Amino acid sequence: MRLLYVNNNGGGFADYVETRDGITVEQFFKEKMPDARAEDYLIRVNRQPVARDYHLQENDRITVTPTKIEGAH
Repeated sequence: MRLLYVNNNGGGFADYVETRDGITVEQFFKEKMPDARAEDYLIRVNRQPVARDYHLQENDRITVTPTKIEGAH
């Protein structure tokens, strides 16, 4: 299954990625950012906030944005 993954952490990047069918947002996040805590990020699919158990679908756009910017007070 192909998704557009937009990572706004640091410099940020967007790229198409292949992943398995039936993967949830939580599983995808853990695979792509294993050392990060989901609570520290706003995760959207197709520009809408979603629950962690949402099952990603072909051509979804998943965006990961930190809620706290490093170095900010």
